[in-house]
Amino acid sequence: MTAYVIRNASILGEQAADLLIVDGVIADIGPGLTAPADAEVIDADGLIALPGLVDLHTHLREPGREDAETVETGTRAAAAGGFTLVHAMANTDPVADTAGVVEQVWRLGREHGYCDVAPVGAVTVGLGGDQLAELGAMADSAARVRVFSDDGKCVSDAVLMRRALEYVKAFDGVIAQHAQEPRLTEGAQMNEGELSGVLGLTGWPAVAEEAIIARDVLLAEHVGSRLHVCHLSTRGSVEIVRWAKSRGIDVTAEVTPHHLLLTDELAATYDPIYKVNPPLRTADDVAALREALAEGVIDIVATDHAPHPSEDKDCEWAAAAFGMTGLETALSVVQHTMVDTGLLDWAGVAARMSAAPAQIGRVTAHGRPLAVGEPAHVVLYDPKATRVVEPSDSVSRSRNTPYRGIELPGRVVATFLRGRPTVLDGTVVEEVAA
Repeated sequence: MTAYVIRNASILGEQAADLLIVDGVIADIGPGLTAPADAEVIDADGLIALPGLVDLHTHLREPGREDAETVETGTRAAAAGGFTLVHAMANTDPVADTAGVVEQVWRLGREHGYCDVAPVGAVTVGLGGDQLAELGAMADSAARVRVFSDDGKCVSDAVLMRRALEYVKAFDGVIAQHAQEPRLTEGAQMNEGELSGVLGLTGWPAVAEEAIIARDVLLAEHVGSRLHVCHLSTRGSVEIVRWAKSRGIDVTAEVTPHHLLLTDELAATYDPIYKVNPPLRTADDVAALREALAEGVIDIVATDHAPHPSEDKDCEWAAAAFGMTGLETALSVVQHTMVDTGLLDWAGVAARMSAAPAQIGRVTAHGRPLAVGEPAHVVLYDPKATRVVEPSDSVSRSRNTPYRGIELPGRVVATFLRGRPTVLDGTVVEEVAA
């Protein structure tokens, strides 16, 4: 028997209680629990207990770009951030567009993962946007894929998007759309506005995102299927999703931590660390995103963790890759932007970073409440700690964090995956037992 007693944890930021974990399950919750003789006792006084976080949008890069990240290094970063499940996006090399590739990623997660890995399947062959991938075969594979996305590229062909939405209805899948009208964003480098003109960088108009979302919610309504909007970034997109939900359309949406905090003004530095897809938007957009996440119009926070090797970022802006890392800082950014501002309580954070993403991804073993009999996916978090972000402290293989030198609140002290510690005392456990 493997047993842990977590003493005096604040459950979802509310009442303090002990949690008894036995053989991967929460065996008891309450004050002053009696610990089994061989149990390890963890003092959680002053710490918040949250359910293991679930990320619907992670780039692990393996296979093909192991110089940027691997399943092992990416899941180490996830565990350090409090995640017990991540969904691995399909833009690998080879693309995860067949049962064979998604099963490879799934097995890498089982063999080397510091958290569970749910592969995301490509919508189209090779992300080419011309032909549907083997959606049914990926759904029936050992990986049991339920989320499909060409993330990094938009499924811009309306007929193909309609067919994909129709196809996934058979197994309750969801199409996660990267909303970017390609003709409106040719050569785009940053948010379109007065600043893009001043800087001489090709603008990325908000309407390029909003037009695709508007089209796709109507398609989802027409065929009666599930649509998920990746990394929503503008006030206009929020209003379209709000309208769609008011009509009863089955649409969900995510926002990234960086779109909750950072604005397009950072592009004035010409530092490619701030180059991301979709681009950082205006302060007004940021305010709208925070309000929509609090309201529930935006359902979840997803990291869009996009690691890159240094040579892909240490160059001029136009030549640099899009993307930022985010797994290790996500909970701190959400605390800073949503909890410390009074927009969300910790139960709301748990809903948007654990329960809802698991439900969207149709994962039943994660996103569960902290309750007796549930799998022991548990995070202990110190909301009173502070840290200045230093890229060299990251456990990801890549260092392209946009928060370098920024003081953020909070610290993940421990993460448990099915009762096994993957992080203790703020440090990733080097040997995670099978």
